[in-house]
Amino acid sequence: MGGKKGYDILHNSSTNKSTAFSHEERHALGLRGLLPYAVSSLATQQDRSLRNMRRKTDDIEKYIYLVGLQERNERLFYRLVIDNIDEIMPLIYTPTVGQACREFAHIFRNTRGFYITPEDRGSIRQILDNWPQEDVRVIVVTDGQRILGLGDLGANGMGIPIGKLALYVAGAGIDPSQCLPVMLDVGTDNEEFLNDPLYLGYPHHRLQGQDYLDIVDEFIQAVQHKYPKVLVQFEDFLTPNAFKLLDIYRDRILCFNDDIQGTAAVTLAGIYASTRITDINFADLRIMFLGAGSAATGIGDLIVSAFTTIGLSEEEARQKLWFVNSRGLVVKSTDNLLPHIAAYAHDYPAMDFISAINDIKPHILIGATGRPGTFTEAVIKTMAGHHSQPTIFALSNPTSQAECTAEQAYHWSDGKAIFASGSPFATVSYKGREYRPGQGNNSYVFPGIGMGAVACNARVINDEMFLAAARTLADQVDQASLDAGTLYPPLADIRKVSLEIAVALAEKAYESDIADEPRPHDLHTFIKSKVYNPLY
Repeated sequence: MGGKKGYDILHNSSTNKSTAFSHEERHALGLRGLLPYAVSSLATQQDRSLRNMRRKTDDIEKYIYLVGLQERNERLFYRLVIDNIDEIMPLIYTPTVGQACREFAHIFRNTRGFYITPEDRGSIRQILDNWPQEDVRVIVVTDGQRILGLGDLGANGMGIPIGKLALYVAGAGIDPSQCLPVMLDVGTDNEEFLNDPLYLGYPHHRLQGQDYLDIVDEFIQAVQHKYPKVLVQFEDFLTPNAFKLLDIYRDRILCFNDDIQGTAAVTLAGIYASTRITDINFADLRIMFLGAGSAATGIGDLIVSAFTTIGLSEEEARQKLWFVNSRGLVVKSTDNLLPHIAAYAHDYPAMDFISAINDIKPHILIGATGRPGTFTEAVIKTMAGHHSQPTIFALSNPTSQAECTAEQAYHWSDGKAIFASGSPFATVSYKGREYRPGQGNNSYVFPGIGMGAVACNARVINDEMFLAAARTLADQVDQASLDAGTLYPPLADIRKVSLEIAVALAEKAYESDIADEPRPHDLHTFIKSKVYNPLY
């Protein structure tokens, strides 16, 4: 029995320390004979793991290695991520997670997370009991229909909830036992996958209409019953569904949509920070979006809220925001506009993208298209022709889908541009100056938002909480970063940033009387005490 007990400990990722078990522990836990003699420190294990990871020849192999490490030794994995966030985050999140999702069925090693298909209708609550953890506090759920800028990846999209939750743990300190990745596998319309014998998802075309809404609602009711304190993060849903589900549930349960609201908060933070470089008053900004999907209009909606908090009317706020879609500038005469974008259609002549930049002269250009190369040389040069320091956000993920590269933005603007992107770009040297492009990645905000909401047991998340997250993130950018053209703090500071965001969000929850946890005397200390710290 002792041997079996020890063997089970070694093969449970949350209890396994591998060669770090002391000789005394090995004797007490039935581990003698199951490990090599030497006792390794956590630091030595990290060194060994980094060497093994770096030995891999490409990023997808490094991703596979890191997934395997997470499955073997959870604490070592998270210690490695936290202490090497700049190197490892691009491997477990964007951009590598995009390739990992495309190849998910082909590189599948071991199951993680929870899968729900149309065959589970009527029994979702029952099958949730198969999940081993009883105190789940954060769920990231996707239906795989709009993964990053890659489109419908079906069940292969499970890589996104897994990656996001890894960042909840590494970035903010949510306990990994309280995290649940969920795939609502309602089919796929991707014929390549449907014809792939290795595809692991529900092999049918997608549910539509009321059948789709019904299975989502059954899922929401089931998790509310099973985990009444859970936060549900909607991730990578197709734009119409993303807005519809957010409208249905945002005032009913603790939830948010990261593509709509998380992207909005991190972008607004970058806009706030940019005004410290340009010295343009926030209230005077003109902002143009290329793309009119959930990310772009979500950003627009939060910016409107930010403008109204400083005294502008909603109509005045909307007049500062301009959207361009595949047909040109979005105006009243544009046909067949979806409700989420129709509110931004101005009474203005129709025109193409370049003409709109020349006519409106936006200070800030935001790309959320999912299409690479849409910020052309002509676009960047036109922006630079109107402003001494135009701000360019190329937000589409992964890196291969960015509207332009950092190097293009700096070169085409003759070094004028302030540039941020959704995925990482390296430092750029241009005319004797070093430019450090900021990564306007949601990982700066969603971990802290989740930690704050969970810590105070919030009932919902309102716009004031997202505004607080954006302002807090902007306040974390120091002058040295701004001098290098960077709109975000170093990724190495993400745990510190997340803690500050969590505190600010919880403060707003208590102010709004939507927090069920009794308010602690020292909120900062209270939340910090809940942070998961992977050590042994």
